[in-house]
Amino acid sequence: MENPENLSPEELAEKKEEMLKFYQESMPYLEAQLEYEKLLSAIDEMRFKRTQIQMQYAMMMAPPDEGEMQETPESQLQPKVAKKRTLKKAKV
Repeated sequence: MENPENLSPEELAEKKEEMLKFYQESMPYLEAQLEYEKLLSAIDEMRFKRTQIQMQYAMMMAPPDEGEMQETPESQLQPKVAKKRTLKKAKV
């Protein structure tokens, strides 16, 4: 490419017109690419949300841990009552 400093004003104006024409001709392709990228992004977002929901559902349906299984189902239904605290009695 020629150095812009070595171009005459007419040649410089011609180069600018060529560049402008190139960019204007490229716009439909860039707009199509932008729409394509937006759609891909929306698809990725939906996939992420769907995967997140599936993970939450799997965790909800998973069997409880061993520590949680020690309690019987009946004891799980009963409300938790704190034990009454008493003072230690001195041995006499």
